[in-house]
Amino acid sequence: MGIIVQKFGGTSVADTDKIKNVASAVIKEKNNGNDVIVVVSAMGHTTDYLVKMANEISSKPNSREMDMLLATGEQVSIALLTMAIQAQGYAAVSMNAMQVGIITECVHSKARIVDIKTNKLKEHLNKGEIVVVAGFQGVTPDGEITTLGRGGSDTSAVAIAGALHADRCDIYTDVEGVYTTDPRIVPKATKLKEISYEEMLELAYVGANVLHPRSVETAKQYQVPLRVRSTFKLDDLGTYIIGVDEMEINRPVAGVASDLSQVRIVITDVPDRPGNAAKIFELLSEADISVDMIIQSYGRNDDTNDIAFTVGKVDYDKTMEIVKKAIKEINATNVLVDDDIAKVSIVGAGMVDRPGIAASMFKALAEAGINIKMISTSEIKISCLVERDQSNEAIKALHSAFHLDSKEEAVVMGDLPNL
Repeated sequence: MGIIVQKFGGTSVADTDKIKNVASAVIKEKNNGNDVIVVVSAMGHTTDYLVKMANEISSKPNSREMDMLLATGEQVSIALLTMAIQAQGYAAVSMNAMQVGIITECVHSKARIVDIKTNKLKEHLNKGEIVVVAGFQGVTPDGEITTLGRGGSDTSAVAIAGALHADRCDIYTDVEGVYTTDPRIVPKATKLKEISYEEMLELAYVGANVLHPRSVETAKQYQVPLRVRSTFKLDDLGTYIIGVDEMEINRPVAGVASDLSQVRIVITDVPDRPGNAAKIFELLSEADISVDMIIQSYGRNDDTNDIAFTVGKVDYDKTMEIVKKAIKEINATNVLVDDDIAKVSIVGAGMVDRPGIAASMFKALAEAGINIKMISTSEIKISCLVERDQSNEAIKALHSAFHLDSKEEAVVMGDLPNL
């Protein structure tokens, strides 16, 4: 008998009929002879509704109170799902983050898990009970409720699986697995049988919303086998996410992704002196702003540079406040903003030590009439910044150039994530 952690997102528990369907999926795994822990998100669009109400009350709601509010959504889900499991004659118990002991750092709205107490989970499992845990939430050492930010329930599930040395963590959603790209853009996108942690992590960072990067990072750290599968097709095994050493890499590119959530900022005529770039990015780091692509180029004068970088649109206002302050401190000239952009990326563990991949990418974009604004690379990823309205054409061109099209059109179910 092993331990299986299952995670069900908001669309999987959007109403009582779907909750009953999830209960059947949970019981099926229990009947396979496994101990089962289920991590559940808030029902449907509950979190969006709670955020809307908060914003109607205050234009800048307090982050502590927002966590108090948003954490209630998962409590509704876990109680109803537990009732549905019990109604089918199986022992089950629901637990929130405080009851489990999901300890986070003392940060509201995007806290990181620092420890998970497993004693109570093991006690319930030893009694033969199915444990239903509230995802997305945690508690600080002094008892403050926190939330984990976007994709928090995925992270909750993987962290619990890691803490318990679970045999597997299944992430259930309304699609059948991880695709080579978004089937809404490319109908012949291919569902991958398996993908490495490294490839999935890069895809998550560059725009694929199947899994949150933090959940993939955690899975890789604790070597937790992941499986992404459909709540509505329980016989479909979905996509396995495993270590790259366990895979036979026979393709240079595993997937293509786009990210429309970034803005490009250019600081012009930065004096070419040691420490100026450090000053800018230290200030951004202190404000907890993540910077993605960075390019430094020669300015119009011999003794200056232009520094261009991208950040998420959610951090734009805070970033501009910091940049305007930094410009005065380092005697730069001006700041330019471009928010009409998209980042398109190719990802694949097979890129390593294989020449010509970048050239093929740039050629495919050029033949599609798409201009490149910025480029960044890693060992298994190449990203290009392009005009926002050319994003879909770029995805199609790259998907075709790297021979990722399947012979049949993909079946699109529900709210397909932006892979």
